[in-house]
Amino acid sequence: MTSAIGGTGPLRVLERAVYRGPHLYSARPMVRLQLDLGALEHWPTDRLHGFTDALLKRLPGLERHGCCHGEPGGFVRRLRDGTWLGHVIEHVALELQSAAGARVTRGKTRSVRGRPGVYNVMYAWTDEDAALLAGRLAIEIVLGLLTPDLRKVEGLDRIARPAEPFDGDPASAVAEVAAALRRTAFGPSTRALVDAARRRGIPVERLNSQSLIQLGWGVHQRRLRASVTGRTGLVAAESAGNKAETKALLEGVGIPVARGAVVRSADEAVAAAGRLRAPLVIKPLDGNHGRGVTTGLRTEGDLRAAFEEAIGHSRRVIVEEQLPGRDHRILVVDGQVVAVAEREPPKVIGDGVRTVAELVEAVNTDPRRGEGHEAVLTRIRLDAAAQEVLARQRLSVDSVPEVGREVLLRTAANLSAGGTAIDRTVEIHPENAAIARRAALAVGLDVAGVDLLAPDIGRSIRDTGGGVVEVNAAPGLRMHLAPSEGQARDVAQPIIASLYPRGVPARIPVLAVTGTNGKSTVGRMVAHIFAVQGTVVGLTNTSGVYIGREQVAATDASGPKSARMVLRDPTVEVAVLECARGGILREGLAFDRCDVGAVLNVQPDHLGLKGIDTLEDLAALKSVVVESVSRRGVSVLNADDPLTIRMARHAGGRVCWFSLRGGEQTPGFVLKHIADGGEAVLHEPDTDEIVLHDRGERRLICRAARIPATLEGHAVFNVQNALAAAAMAWGRRGFARSDRRGAGVVPLDLRAEPRPDEPA
Repeated sequence: MTSAIGGTGPLRVLERAVYRGPHLYSARPMVRLQLDLGALEHWPTDRLHGFTDALLKRLPGLERHGCCHGEPGGFVRRLRDGTWLGHVIEHVALELQSAAGARVTRGKTRSVRGRPGVYNVMYAWTDEDAALLAGRLAIEIVLGLLTPDLRKVEGLDRIARPAEPFDGDPASAVAEVAAALRRTAFGPSTRALVDAARRRGIPVERLNSQSLIQLGWGVHQRRLRASVTGRTGLVAAESAGNKAETKALLEGVGIPVARGAVVRSADEAVAAAGRLRAPLVIKPLDGNHGRGVTTGLRTEGDLRAAFEEAIGHSRRVIVEEQLPGRDHRILVVDGQVVAVAEREPPKVIGDGVRTVAELVEAVNTDPRRGEGHEAVLTRIRLDAAAQEVLARQRLSVDSVPEVGREVLLRTAANLSAGGTAIDRTVEIHPENAAIARRAALAVGLDVAGVDLLAPDIGRSIRDTGGGVVEVNAAPGLRMHLAPSEGQARDVAQPIIASLYPRGVPARIPVLAVTGTNGKSTVGRMVAHIFAVQGTVVGLTNTSGVYIGREQVAATDASGPKSARMVLRDPTVEVAVLECARGGILREGLAFDRCDVGAVLNVQPDHLGLKGIDTLEDLAALKSVVVESVSRRGVSVLNADDPLTIRMARHAGGRVCWFSLRGGEQTPGFVLKHIADGGEAVLHEPDTDEIVLHDRGERRLICRAARIPATLEGHAVFNVQNALAAAAMAWGRRGFARSDRRGAGVVPLDLRAEPRPDEPA
């Protein structure tokens, strides 16, 4: 515990925000906690005797943090040189998440201008609830290292409300954060697919608390639920779920399968067994994950017991001959074999000292093993099914197997029951691969797990015996992603590639507009330009959300929630999104990047709220939109507004200026921009012409007076709005370069007021 001279004023939590897209402070998703350190402002770490050593002892992982020095140990240097406790809380929140398994490293802490002792503490997150819990626990850990007079705190419940009071142990904090991560974590298959999509720059959104994922936006979106894709047909999935139907489909195209029968009672099972060659297999007709499967059956007693196990999972049961060979799972994606794994049932090896239960406990200490599908391997369970398998070997959980004896704990080789996998991808014989491909195609699955028994996967089963025993929809990927032995296979990438082949877009054009005045009008104009070409436009503004000609929500829709509604809509081909200050402050933008971003102007508007105190603050906030423009996109800026002019330095993509001062009045920097081949949309007062400059060419759009919203050119503010709309549409090539009226003429119909049957 550190000693310090007491002060006044507790640490207070003033604000909490969760940013899901680009925001005022960063382009990364972050949590922001605004903290008033109170008396702690006078106590940087170099004045707190023993604090740094005590903190590092409790959280040694902090020694790896580079901080501003960019190398391990950098943060420790900051601690010893002296840094404020807000900065410490940031790093502790990151470390709690990292130690719990989240992949986070970035954070920043900034003082709030004009408010001594107040800091914005920001850190990255992968799971919102876990990150907020980490923030609260970080404060409690840091304060717990201080003397009682400096531990006062207010407002912790603004951040998160843990189920139990914190006991002060950092290990407990890590465990709590890890539990929060597990509650919402993707399984290995879904996580691999999400990561593969993000590596390709494909937008990813989770649609529920389970594993329903949207990839892409608008008309280009696809859906996933683990390895089930939007292309997985219901008929194919149902056929795969009915093992007898699958066998008939395979047998009908000449694929080797096991002889067998479907039964409804134990007596029928025994009768069917009499017509088959032992050893036999009994399994549920429509089961999965190896549940209720028993192999190696020879006696009537074993058959009846196995039937009772299987009937608990299905109303009908399959009795079939057990094909010779080892159990292999062949993953087929889009008609191609992408990975092969040999699966082994869970087992332990006797050492002559420990009991079966103790041997299982030792195997389960493998850090790769977890509960269910959360980890690479599953912990072995000594349940009733395992004890039945032991009994057939004349063993129990308390038996001590002799040295070297292999003790099976399941007969089915499923990872979900604790089994293991060995990669055999490069060893599979071409004929076996062809059989697997044909099996997947025969059932009709785009992603299939083909279970094939083969004595030697490197030889054709037509020579060695063996065959296909199942074709599975929704195959698990973890045995291929991280096999117990052999090379890991990136099987997620081909699945994503099957949904988005090379050259197929995942994103729709996103045009974002912000500014103090004119946002809604410009958005309507831009939406109209695309709509008259037959494009389905998703539009958000302060009046609502519009999909095509239909208003789907009547509300102030200028924030990220409404923008996400547009991006989720499967009919939208172009998104035109109004981005007001409130939404950017609250949670950032709804997208990671846009194709066109426009800042129309910056005028005094609600200054003094949420830390936006000056015009410069407001300009910095509005600038988030153009800073989020993609490398090949266009930033549309007002050349008549000094504050938007300054944004050009940090704007993404190319800059397209718009200005009321065209012709002889054109600003010098715009003239230079045009001379360099840049883009600009100008109104030339002498001729009333709106002209586009691009790559050294001057193109006439129309006369301003022809646009109804300008009231024959007298409504100057709508002339300016039309310039911005034209620049945004041109930035996304929203209208033709020329038409039959002559080279250099750009046909463009701009109306601020839509018809009654269009979005208002």
